[in-house]
Amino acid sequence: MSRSIRLDAVLVQAVIAGALSFAHLHDLAEAAGQTGWKAWAYPVSVDLLLVAAWRRMRDQQRAQLPSGGARLWFLVALGASLGANVATAGLLDLDDVPASLRIVVAGWPAVAFFGGTLLAHTPHGQDAPPASASTTPDLDEEPAAPAEIDAPRLDELPAPPITATPVISLPPALVDRVRALAEELRTATGHPADPDTVRARLGLPPSMTPAVAAHLTPTGA
Repeated sequence: MSRSIRLDAVLVQAVIAGALSFAHLHDLAEAAGQTGWKAWAYPVSVDLLLVAAWRRMRDQQRAQLPSGGARLWFLVALGASLGANVATAGLLDLDDVPASLRIVVAGWPAVAFFGGTLLAHTPHGQDAPPASASTTPDLDEEPAAPAEIDAPRLDELPAPPITATPVISLPPALVDRVRALAEELRTATGHPADPDTVRARLGLPPSMTPAVAAHLTPTGA
């Protein structure tokens, strides 16, 4: 109940303030030479521009869009309404209005039409939602399950290639010495010569054992 009373009080206050401002604008327009229905159209034009600029400014602020244009026309309409209220408070002789004020009143329709046209072509806040809205996930949608990837079994993995250790070739003179020493060892022991023994007798490094052994086999003889 208290909320209804508060809303009604605000509404009554708005109606009273609007009626007074409306009457002041009418009186000023009539004093500036706008008679008949034209004097009544001026307060309607000012108040409509004021309300339209205010609503557009609020829509753009909610949508996080620049609202400088709407704020400018709101201040223009507010200045026209406030100026009429002050001018009719006894500070201006309505029977002898200055020529500059007559020019301002006569030029107001063009200014109001231009401002209303710009406000009508300004993008609405509903047409351009905030950038964060496009990146907000929908809580009602379940996240898609990740695709299952079959891991390869260990026995299905290809075996690494086996590379044979290259045999270092021996110069012909060293080959003859290897074979002669091997023959001596075979004669002395009665067994085929061991490649490590032959290599050690010749003072060769251990890496040369495969090369020595290659020349001790029947294929290498």
